[in-house]
Amino acid sequence: MAKEKGRKLIAQNKKARHDYLIIDTYEAGLVLTGTEVKSLRQGRASLVDGFVQLDGHEAWLHNVHVPEYSQGTWTNHSARRKRKLLLHREEIDKLESKSQETGHTIVPLALYFKDGRAKVEIALAKGKKEYDKRQTLREKQDRREAERAMSAVRRKQRA
Repeated sequence: MAKEKGRKLIAQNKKARHDYLIIDTYEAGLVLTGTEVKSLRQGRASLVDGFVQLDGHEAWLHNVHVPEYSQGTWTNHSARRKRKLLLHREEIDKLESKSQETGHTIVPLALYFKDGRAKVEIALAKGKKEYDKRQTLREKQDRREAERAMSAVRRKQRA
């Protein structure tokens, strides 16, 4: 069997980028059971309610839904169990010190296979207020309108 290359996206948490201001991102490995890997290879997972908790110099991923493997037997995993994250000691220490500041949290952004290994992209984030979300949306719409106007001018110049 040929070795996998590249990055294959399984799940993405788009709502996290809307609800949080992303300060820093990290790539972490996951400790998984066999049926979890098979279920992920089928491309089924959800990061919506997920969060990372640090305790005892270890990082744990909570509330990430990996459905049970359809051909699994009694060895099947529970769908929402907590999973250990594999990070370097310096990264855990940095995340631990930053996450203790008021309003900071650690959220998963993406779950993917990289060269055949399951990885999760986690981010140190700060919660946005409602007016911050509206401001971000307004800026996005303004940028989109400006791009449309520029492309309309370019089309007129070509004709």
